[in-house]
Amino acid sequence: MLESLGVEPADEDVYRGLLSAPGCDLPELAKRLDRDEKEVIAAVERLEQLGLLTTTSDDPPRLLPTRPDVAVDALVAVRRAELDRVRAEARVLLSELRAQEQHRPENLVEVIVGQEAIAARFAQLLNGTREQLLVLDRPPYASRVDESDTRVRGLLNEGVVVQGIYSPDSLDVPGGVDQAYSAADAGETSRMHPQVPMKLAVFDRKAALLPLAVDQLVDSALVVHPCALLDALIEMFTLLWDQAVPVVAPAKTDPLDARLMTLLAAGFKDDAIARQLGLSSRTVGRRVAELMETLGARTRFQAGIHAQRRHLLEDT
Repeated sequence: MLESLGVEPADEDVYRGLLSAPGCDLPELAKRLDRDEKEVIAAVERLEQLGLLTTTSDDPPRLLPTRPDVAVDALVAVRRAELDRVRAEARVLLSELRAQEQHRPENLVEVIVGQEAIAARFAQLLNGTREQLLVLDRPPYASRVDESDTRVRGLLNEGVVVQGIYSPDSLDVPGGVDQAYSAADAGETSRMHPQVPMKLAVFDRKAALLPLAVDQLVDSALVVHPCALLDALIEMFTLLWDQAVPVVAPAKTDPLDARLMTLLAAGFKDDAIARQLGLSSRTVGRRVAELMETLGARTRFQAGIHAQRRHLLEDT
């Protein structure tokens, strides 16, 4: 289990043996493991350097294992720092590459084929994101929604700014509205737009992932590195963001009305809104008419826009 963190399997066996007999000395541990004492001494020295155990000043010294959760967190932090250093060195190496080679088409765009490959590349790009993630969200999805949601929550916990624009289709899937509001509660700045043109994820404004085909099953995708195309994708996101309606309303707005207005702005019909909010279609129709009259809106999308302009809907 710990090999990916730099712990050899033989050393991990020593650590596990110590977990079941904390406070034993070297001869006792070697006897429990049925291992040569010199081998155990060498393993203990390596484990101590990794912070997986400490030795007491007793005579003979006693061996105390570090709690697994604390030890693994420390090893992960060390490995992450090493990966960050390698990433920084890779950027230095990139600067040494001749300019004409950096901007060759094959170095600016990657083609990813297969849902598993796309999901793996998406996870890799997410893991390397440190500052900002921009997302246009619409089905179909290459990875399970709960898996990608967990990864994004991890970014939010690390202080990464996440901005998401949801399409009506992404909210119409079972639990879609609740998931969007849950993401907003976790710290994502979420908006809805009635016409999200494609799926898109932009990672630290340094790379973007988007499908080759917009409305087909996810089986091929592009990764775009810094170039004019990446700049255009970011600009498209910014324009859509300015037009979109925030998902979350401030405390002064009735929560039910807030959801109703954002679903209206996303283009949902009365039956779909009723299904999402657990109301009757008749109740929804009556409340929609009241809101549109109050806001002076002639269309449903105008109702959402007017609500935003009057600060009835605002980002948190």
